[in-house]
Amino acid sequence: MWFLGWKGESGFSASSTAEQVTQGIDGNSLTAIVTGASSGLGLETTRVLALRGVHVVMAVRNVENGMNVKETLLKEIPAAKFDVMELDLSSMASVRKFAADYNSSGRSLNILINNAGVMATPFTLSQDNIELQFATNHLGHFLLTNLLLETMKKTVRESNREGRIVILSSEAHRFPYREGICFEKLNDESGYSSYFAYGQSKLANILHANELAKRLKEEGVEITVNSLHPGSIITNILRHHSYMNAFANRVGKYFLKNVQQGAATQCYVALHPQVKGINGEYFMDSNKAKPTSLAHDSDLAKKLWDFSLSLTNNPK
Repeated sequence: MWFLGWKGESGFSASSTAEQVTQGIDGNSLTAIVTGASSGLGLETTRVLALRGVHVVMAVRNVENGMNVKETLLKEIPAAKFDVMELDLSSMASVRKFAADYNSSGRSLNILINNAGVMATPFTLSQDNIELQFATNHLGHFLLTNLLLETMKKTVRESNREGRIVILSSEAHRFPYREGICFEKLNDESGYSSYFAYGQSKLANILHANELAKRLKEEGVEITVNSLHPGSIITNILRHHSYMNAFANRVGKYFLKNVQQGAATQCYVALHPQVKGINGEYFMDSNKAKPTSLAHDSDLAKKLWDFSLSLTNNPK
C-alpha cells in the first residue's frame, strides 16, 4: 500500500525488498549462518545472501527439506555456496551438536542471523522442559550464539572485518506479560497466554541483543549485535491458529508485507555498509526504530542473561 513507500534515513522503506537493500554489495568473502533457512523469511534471506556471494550455512530442523531447498536455489544461482546442517532450537542437545560440528569444521563465521521462530503455539514444553516459545525463540538462539562466539571472534581477527549478529524480534515485544519476563512462572500452564508468551520471547530477543552488544563492546571485540522487526508478513508462522492464518492469507496482500519485503531488514542489517559499527540498536523497515522502555531496561537484560545462562548450563 502507499504508506509502505515512506523512506527513512537509510533511503529505504517498508516496501523495499531484500534484493533492493543489498543491491551492489559484494559478499563473496563472507560466511553466514541462517537459522530457519528452509522457509519464509529464512529462505528469502538465504537466497538473497547467496545472490550477493555469501556462503550460507542453512541451519534447519528437517535436513531433507533443507537439501531440497538448496537444490532449488542452485538452479536459480548456480554459483552459490550452501551447506545444510541440522538444528532444532527447542533442543539444547541439538544446539550443542550443531555448534560443536560447526566449530570443528574449520569454517569461518562472519554473520549469524537468528531468524527461526514459532508464534503463539498452544502451551507446550520443549525437550528440556521449558515453555516452547521461550525455548525456541530466545533460549536456543542464546545458547547457539554463545557457543559460536569464539569462532566469530577468530574470524574477525583473521579477516580484520566486522562480524555481525542479527536477532529477529518483533513489534509483538510491546505485548508481553505484565512482568515482561515471567522468570518464576515460565512454565505455568494455568497463566499461559500464547500471544503474551510470544511477546515475552520477542522482548527477550531485544534484551539479549542489547546485553550481548554491551558485553562485546566492553571486551573490545569488533562484532555488532542488533535486533529487528521484519514487519507483518504472510508466512506459515501462524499455522497454529487456522482462522488467523486463513484471514492473513486472504486479506493480508492488501496491507501486509510479502516475504521479499519482510526479509529486507535482516539482510540490510547483516550486509549493508550503512550499519557498520552500529551496535545494540533495534531496526524496522531497514531503518533504526525505537522499542519499548522495557526493552531498554539494562537491569532486566542482565537478569535475563543470568537466567538464560543458568537454564542453558543446567537444563531441567
